[in-house]
Parts: sequence; structure tokens; C-alpha cells
Amino acid sequence: MKELKNRLSIQRRSMVSLLLFSVLIGLLAILQAYLLVSTVDQVFLKEAGFSDILPVLLGLLAVLMARTAASYWNGRTGIKMASKVKKDFRSELLQHFSRSSPVQSSFGGQSGRKVSVMLDAVDEVDSYFSEYIPQVLQACIVPIFVLVAVFTQHVNSGLIMLITAPFIPIFMIVIGIQTKKKSEEQLEKMAAFSGKFLDTLQGLTTLKLFGRAKRQKEEIEKGSIGFREATMEILKIAFMNSFALEVVTMLSIGLVALELAIQLIIYESISFFTAFLVLLLVPEFYNSLKDLGNAFHNGKSSMGAAATIQEELEQAEEGCEWGGRKIMGKEPPAIKLEEVSFSYGAERFALQDIHAYIPPGSQAAIVGRSGSGKTTLLHLMAGLVPPGDGRILANGHPLSSYQEQEWFNRLSYITQHPYIFSGTIRENIAIGANGEPSDSDIMHAAEQAGLSHMIEDLEQGYDTPVGEAGRGLSGGEMQRLALARAFLKKPSVILFDEPTTGLDLQTEQVLQSSIDKLARHATIITVAHRLHTIQDADIIFYLKNGMVAASGKHEELMEVSADYHAMVTAHQGGQQS
Repeated sequence: MKELKNRLSIQRRSMVSLLLFSVLIGLLAILQAYLLVSTVDQVFLKEAGFSDILPVLLGLLAVLMARTAASYWNGRTGIKMASKVKKDFRSELLQHFSRSSPVQSSFGGQSGRKVSVMLDAVDEVDSYFSEYIPQVLQACIVPIFVLVAVFTQHVNSGLIMLITAPFIPIFMIVIGIQTKKKSEEQLEKMAAFSGKFLDTLQGLTTLKLFGRAKRQKEEIEKGSIGFREATMEILKIAFMNSFALEVVTMLSIGLVALELAIQLIIYESISFFTAFLVLLLVPEFYNSLKDLGNAFHNGKSSMGAAATIQEELEQAEEGCEWGGRKIMGKEPPAIKLEEVSFSYGAERFALQDIHAYIPPGSQAAIVGRSGSGKTTLLHLMAGLVPPGDGRILANGHPLSSYQEQEWFNRLSYITQHPYIFSGTIRENIAIGANGEPSDSDIMHAAEQAGLSHMIEDLEQGYDTPVGEAGRGLSGGEMQRLALARAFLKKPSVILFDEPTTGLDLQTEQVLQSSIDKLARHATIITVAHRLHTIQDADIIFYLKNGMVAASGKHEELMEVSADYHAMVTAHQGGQQS
């Protein structure tokens, strides 16, 4: 609720417009009733001719048109407010997700949930600004104007309206509280269902192979039923709200009409003009309050959605706090880690007291058994996550002191499974450029990565479309495409996370040749497990249980580290190199 009020406070001009339109609508409603009653009174009681009532009819037509226009612009203003707020929310969520580190992305919920928050929850906020706020202003102005007009005509009717009117806000409060609670539950179930559904689609092949597709189908069905039931609860509350408001409105109007009939027919204490005018104004009074009740239901749903969005935005973001220093020159930097520690949280894996120095232009390898922290250490060196303790230095200065974009412009990070976007091969290679690359630059990068022959054999060449996540390309082709991005970028630091894992020997040799070309002008840091990669490294860091157990060249480690020796021997199948 507080967040929505903050969004309102920055749209003062729109709020002033809504206020002016509400005042205009209130005045026009009274004038419309007065002109309509005058027309009926002159025609049926005073037997006036058409020429006599023509000015009144024209005035009535003008008032109807003006009221319609005022209602239109009032609604349009609310929609514009809602549109701006939704745009701001989506922009903030997008920035929040893009700033999230790999750690936050991994443990911050499913992709489907994030999509649900960005689309469904943000859309749910719409009604607060497009319906609820305009109706609140109208309900604060129009009923007061109508009540004043009624009191000037007939005090008894005004008193009945004052006594019955509070019943509508009472229903609004009782039902609105329940609506907000149910709305939050519905959004939570929708987000959970979206996340489960997207995960299932992405892993459908795996589920089929392991015979779990049927069980997962049942899970999706269960989630779908849960979301359906939550939605039906919201609809049930909405129908109850509408029914209660209709009953209260109908009874209240009926009481006023009965009192007017008694005064007009039995006691003959009021004129037809007064009774008819009050009878036309009373529905305007109650309809404004009733519409507020319906809008209040939607407003409470929006508040629940806003709470979900705010909860997502307030999740802690883990990442480096970057400074403003610029990296001078394009030479490979020296990288140094001083007492670096990092933890995923209490009772989770942690890196502890990491000391390392990687000379400029050298090739370093990070090795260790599965789960020893190799990839986490790469994330730290890349600046994707901040160290919990200690410092990471590039050319003698803390990594966080550099400009973020400046650092990432000089860095390439190639993983086991590089992401290939839906688009053409040309567009996917061009992602690696710091600026707008030319066609010749893209072709040269592809040639350097050993990809050009494959592309030239395709009918559409570089304009060949590629499916989402690289569908249509083999694992080796995706790796070479990632290397082409690196050749196009010409980075001074390149991080490899076991890029040749799972590839055949021939493809690995092609990739290794490309990596050697990149290494001529960059500092290379590779998470490796293949023996030839380890042997060629200038320095090797052997990780064990989140700590650097040993470091040095391959031959040195074989002599001084029994664990490293055992790991290499096991890799060779018992034959020492």
C-alpha cells in the first residue's frame, strides 16, 4: 500500500486532473437531473410546446455530451497513470533481475516465477490506478455535491441517505481485507505454477528418459487446480461484494422513494418537481458509492500484487560495488587474490582464505574434484559476485574500484554451455562486440574460431536462423560460436569453465587451437580437468574443500601434493604421466 501511494505522489498533475474531472462530473450530474426534471415538468404538468422546451433540451444534450467527455478523460487519465506505473515497475524489475549475480539468479527463484511477477503481477496493479483512484476521488466529491443538492430540496431524504450510506463502506472494508489476502495467495500460486510449468518444459526430454513425465504431469495438474481454486475464491468474493452492494443500494433507494411517495401522495407536502429531482439524484449518490465498492475490490487485488512486486524488488542483490577507475591500456592485467572468502550462506559451501597470483599474459588452470569451488572462484575473478572477505586486485587495484562496463568490456567468460539466443548466427556472434561490428569483423572472428567453413556450407550463411538456446547447433558449434564472440571482443582476460567437456577429440582440438590464438593477447584462466590442459598451464591452483591446497606447475604439484597426484593418476586410469 505504501509503495502504491509513493507512485501516486509523483503523479501530481494527473491527480489534479482527476480531481477537476470529478468536480465537473458532480456538477454535471446535478445539472443533468435538473434539466431532465424541468423538461418532464413542463411537458406533462405545464403542457408546454416543443418550441418552449427546445432550449432546455439543447442544454440537456450539451450536459450529456460534456458529462460523457468528462468521464472519458477521467478514465483516460487513470489509464495513463496505470500505464506509467506498470512501465516503471517492469523497468525496475528488469534492472533488478539484470543486476542479480549468478548466485542470486540460482537461488532467487525459478525463471517462470520471475516472468509471472513481471507480467501478471504488474498487470494486476493496473486497476488501482485506472479504476480505484479515479473512483475514490469521484466518491469523495459527487456524493457530497448530490447530498447538498438533496438537502436543499428535501431534508428527510437527505437524512435517510446519511443514515444508509455508511453501510456501503462497511461492506467494502470487510470484503476488501479478505480480497487482499486471497489476491496474494492467488499470485503466489500463479507464480509457483508458472515456475513449475517452465521448468517442466525445459527438462521435458530428461523427464521422458527417466520415466518421470507422468508424475510431473500430475504435479502440474495439481498446481493448475490450486491456481484455479484460488481464482474461484477471488471471483466468489467479487460476486459476494457485488451482491451485497446491490442489496444495500436497492434498499436505500427504495427507502428514499417510499418516503418521497408518502410525502407527495399522502401528505402532499412536496411538489412533483422536488420529488422527481430527488428521485433522480439519489441513484447518482448510491451508484458512486457502489462503484467505489467494486473498485475497492479491484484496488485490494492490486495492493496484493504490489506487495508481491515489492517483495521481489527488496530481495538482496549480490554483486560488486563498482567504482570509477578506468583500466589504462589493453594489455593483459595481473590478477591477485588476497585472503578471499565467499559463502553461499549458513551451512552451505564456502571458499576460504584464497591466495593466488596470476601474472599478466599467463595461462592459469583451476583444478579440483567436483564441488571443490572451481566455478565459484571463476565467478569471483569475473566480478560477478563480491568476495565476502579479502580483495581481488587487477593491476594492483581492487576490482571494485574499476568502472563496471570498463571491466566487462575487457573480459570474456566462456562456460560449458554458452547461451545462444534466438536469432541469426550473425546476430549471435555480434553480441561479443563492444560496439557495432562490421560484417568483415564478424567473418574474421568466425574464421579465427574455426566456424567459417560450417557457416559457408549453410544455405543462408551468416543469416541462418538459430533456435532458442542454440537449437539446431551441436555442442562443438555452440562453443566455437562463443569463441567467435571472444575473438570479436578481443578481451584482455578470458575465463573458461571446462569449455571442452563432453566434446569429441577432433572438436576439442579445433577449440584448443582457437584458445591458443586467444591466449597470445590475454590472461587465460581455465577450470580444467583434461590432462593436456593442466600440463600446458603456467600455474595450476588445486582446490580442495574450498581452499587452495597447492599451487605451481604440473611437475611441481605431482611431487609436492599427494591429492593432486592421486587425482591425475585416477584421470589417467592408473598410469602416471
